[in-house]
Amino acid sequence: MIGRALTLIVTLTLGTLAVPLTVDAQQAAKVPRIGVLHAGTPAGSSHFFEAFKQGMREHGYVEGQSIILERRFGEARVDRISEIAAELVRIKVDVIVTSTDVGIAAVKQQTQTIPIVMANSTDPVATGFVASLARPGGNVTGFSMMVPELSAKRLELLKEAAPRLSRIAIIWNPEETQSAARSLCLQLQSVEVSGADDFNRAFSAVTNGRAEALIVSALNPPVFANRGQIASLAQRNRLPSMYGLREFADAGGLMSYGPNTAELWRRAATYVDKILKGAKPGDLSVEQPTKFELVINLKTAKALGLTIPPPLLRRADHVIQ
Repeated sequence: MIGRALTLIVTLTLGTLAVPLTVDAQQAAKVPRIGVLHAGTPAGSSHFFEAFKQGMREHGYVEGQSIILERRFGEARVDRISEIAAELVRIKVDVIVTSTDVGIAAVKQQTQTIPIVMANSTDPVATGFVASLARPGGNVTGFSMMVPELSAKRLELLKEAAPRLSRIAIIWNPEETQSAARSLCLQLQSVEVSGADDFNRAFSAVTNGRAEALIVSALNPPVFANRGQIASLAQRNRLPSMYGLREFADAGGLMSYGPNTAELWRRAATYVDKILKGAKPGDLSVEQPTKFELVINLKTAKALGLTIPPPLLRRADHVIQ
């Protein structure tokens, strides 16, 4: 009897101890993991990541406790971006947040089931990432940078800064600005680059084509990762330059006009929060930015011997002295 009683006590005790261990293991397994794929470099992506983490904190998530962030970098190389996209899918993260068409395409090629949140993209409908902005369908949602009026506005601002312009070179996507250029009596020269090794060749083509200014508007990892070099080459060739992202003006470009991309990364956390709470990405409409910033770098203007008209300077949201 005593032996049987002891066996029963031991069995009950072990069973009681096993319950909290099982519950703890289940709770630990429920901490969601978010893959964050930066198409660029750690240094160039740090402020985007901090903005995203801020957004997650605003929704009540604490990194390492209520959420795990699996951060990876593509180093502005297409092959590397594809590799880390496959890695994030392989480790079965719950959501993947990424940006640029290259990053989004790499992830979408790897999975049709894991939710993908675009911190920014050029035109997700044209690229086939989503069926429509209102009803994306599939596993992708987030932000689109496709605002047709932006291209025309950038040309207008650049023409206002340098009224005598007649010929402008554009890196990457010239189609969206053709009609605006015609209305401003400007000629466009298209120059394509695929990596940092192409920049010197590209600027030689720009100068040989007698371009008087430069526009860089596309979201492209090699271009963004080497924005300092591009801004330097523009100055060296005495080309007033307009960019779609503020980071280029911060790196020495003359002007930028477009949405605050760090803010889009912060707001991407809202999509992640909704998805973690059960929403399907295909049911979450793709948003377009409604607020745009004009940034003017007066240091660069001085280096180019360019005087920015006071009315234009007063309209700037940020002036780099």
